[in-house]
Amino acid sequence: MLKSKKLLIVVFLLLSRIGYSQCAMCKAVVENGDISMAEGVNNGITYLMVFPYLLIGVLFFTLYRYRKRIKN
Repeated sequence: MLKSKKLLIVVFLLLSRIGYSQCAMCKAVVENGDISMAEGVNNGITYLMVFPYLLIGVLFFTLYRYRKRIKN
């Protein structure tokens, strides 16, 4: 169990470095723009991040209701 936790931590650390390096275009746009442009980019990223979490939440809620109905 301890080995799998260590392996999982290493994988997450490696993936975070890959993910960080993928945003060179966004970084270049923000560095050349003003503060309002940077805020707009941040708001857009936040807006795009919300939908996957909403979909996963709806999926889990649907599964919860389905399993609850089966038990009764």
